[in-house]
Amino acid sequence: MKISKKSLPKLQLELLVELTPDELKPYVEQAAIEISKNRNIAGFRPGKAPFDIVMKEVGEMTIYQTAANIAIDATLIQILDDEKIDMLGQPKVEVQKLAPTNPFIFKVTLDLVPKVELCDYAKIKVKPMAEIKVEKSEVDKVVADLTSMRAKEILKDETEPAGSGDKVDLDFETFVDLVAIDGGQAKNHSLTIGKGQMIPGFEDNIIGLKKNEVKEFELEFPKKYHEEKLQGKKALFKIKINSVYKIELPEVNDEFAKGFGLKNLDDLKKHLESNIKHEKEMKENQRFELELVEQLIEKSKFEELPDSLVDDETHKMIHELEDNVIRQGMKFDDYLSNIKKTEADLRLDFAIDAIKRVKTGLAIRALAEKENVTAEEKEINDEIERALATYKFHPQYEGKLAELEQNMRSENGQRYFSNLIRNRKAMEFLKLRAEKR
Repeated sequence: MKISKKSLPKLQLELLVELTPDELKPYVEQAAIEISKNRNIAGFRPGKAPFDIVMKEVGEMTIYQTAANIAIDATLIQILDDEKIDMLGQPKVEVQKLAPTNPFIFKVTLDLVPKVELCDYAKIKVKPMAEIKVEKSEVDKVVADLTSMRAKEILKDETEPAGSGDKVDLDFETFVDLVAIDGGQAKNHSLTIGKGQMIPGFEDNIIGLKKNEVKEFELEFPKKYHEEKLQGKKALFKIKINSVYKIELPEVNDEFAKGFGLKNLDDLKKHLESNIKHEKEMKENQRFELELVEQLIEKSKFEELPDSLVDDETHKMIHELEDNVIRQGMKFDDYLSNIKKTEADLRLDFAIDAIKRVKTGLAIRALAEKENVTAEEKEINDEIERALATYKFHPQYEGKLAELEQNMRSENGQRYFSNLIRNRKAMEFLKLRAEKR
């Protein structure tokens, strides 16, 4: 086997590989066997048909094309191992010459793993993990939110005016300099008086109005309003009340708590306190990890990143977003339409974070290698089981679990979970070092 190597810009490597007819022969024979396994050839059991019979059945070039694929997979693994080449992603393969009795020549273009010169991570200093406390007011707020969720809406009589805490259904129009503004109109808009959903003063003007009543009034948009063109502008509002509802909140007692599957009110509050604490701990842990990683990549040195590596990470981020949107019951196209963006726009939006994620991955990978961090077979299997469990309760994956499991347990899937676990363990190592200082 002849191999020639050529370095390309942006950490790419080109390999030109040549196999003699004799070197290709075992793969040709294997190809004929593989073809005969998946094809009914009269008079022969699967995989047992002689070479000449298979060739007569499918044609010589079909055998050679199959042989080429087998040879590429096998020789590439050998080359990467022998030459100590650290490759990223999937290589691009181009067959340049394939014909019986002739040398088999193919070209491989691959991305190399950028080298990372790690900083002295033993000296990284970050703000220590804060002690997590939950205030009574935080629990009370969640309880108040729960009561709002269980509130009853009672339609008021036409003679009853709207008051603070009531919910109203209204139509409104907004004018600046007697011109209707874009997005300043709505029909059957719902709001609760006192929640501050509109600009200051708007809800105050609703108080006292009854069903079918109309009103005009002027207000100034706040000087720090989110739409710059409206900041500090005087506007005329025209409103019509369609209906008024009294909000009746449930009594907060033991019976209220039982509605959430808990024993009593104290049990509910303890449960809420635990949830709030857990959420705060997760946020604090994320903050700690983020500061660690930011210092790690800021103080370490990286070779130039291949474009493909950043592109792949950007694609992954878009896929993660799409998966999230689908899990929430939306179509991704509808989501893009709602935010008025295309996938190309998202790629630009994600570019900086994609570079940061790539550098983070490379730095953690380098750390894992330096500290000999690995993933055990049991850890990989457990991780796959946990991943599968998350898909079991999503209707969109119904009937696809077997395929998902097959992909997860494939060689590529196993490698993915191995890297995931290894990187996680390396991150924990880094955190423990930082926590001890």
